Amino acid sequence: MYRQLDASKIVLTAQTLRNRVAERFPESGLSKVAAEVQSVAQEAVERLQWIKQPQKGLRLGVYLLMAGVLAVLFMLLGSLERPNWKEPGNFIQVLEAGLSAMFFIGASVLFLLTWEGRIKRAKALRAIHELRAMSHIVDMHQLTKDPDALRFGRGDTASSPARTLTAPQLSRYLDYCSELLSLISKIAALYAQGLEDPVVLSAVDDVEDLSAELSQKIWQKITILDSIKSREGGSAGTIQAGSWP
Repeated sequence: MYRQLDASKIVLTAQTLRNRVAERFPESGLSKVAAEVQSVAQEAVERLQWIKQPQKGLRLGVYLLMAGVLAVLFMLLGSLERPNWKEPGNFIQVLEAGLSAMFFIGASVLFLLTWEGRIKRAKALRAIHELRAMSHIVDMHQLTKDPDALRFGRGDTASSPARTLTAPQLSRYLDYCSELLSLISKIAALYAQGLEDPVVLSAVDDVEDLSAELSQKIWQKITILDSIKSREGGSAGTIQAGSWP
């Protein structure tokens, strides 16, 4: 039970997180991102079910193509005239032609046998690339949430974002961003669990590393906010929620 990820539990966690963000920051951009993460988690379950199932129609087509290739080969062999083995040159020509034919036929068979796996890999990689993009989108939402503005104050310009969050609210906002990043990495890990492919595993590792790096930046901000709240009782300043620069 605790040796592999449960996709249904991840979907439930994503739904709960979406509700938490929407209840605390209604109509915010972050709540929309949380809803999209939940949707992606549900899509991951459906994609994984497709990936794990053998594609019988595709396999049947592959076997028919392989049988066709072999049948053509035997027909060609049967139509050839028997060489004069007493002449060394004929033997070398036949050997060279046979090796070339074996190489191309072997390559064709290998291509056909790995066709299903490559289709599944491409489907998984497309989903993982979407998750990588979503990690950057979460990072964009926390980009302008600067805790130093609470402590030192800054001279706003016409292009500065409005600052409407208190320190405790900002801390919760950043915490939600960190949770979303962690959830995105877990969704990516489902694909590595469902498809044992080195290319997919490498892509999942990239998403996990990216999410961890972005989350580390967020927790640096949360640490600063904790020090501000401990010094000033959590009532200093405000910062905007839910919009990009």
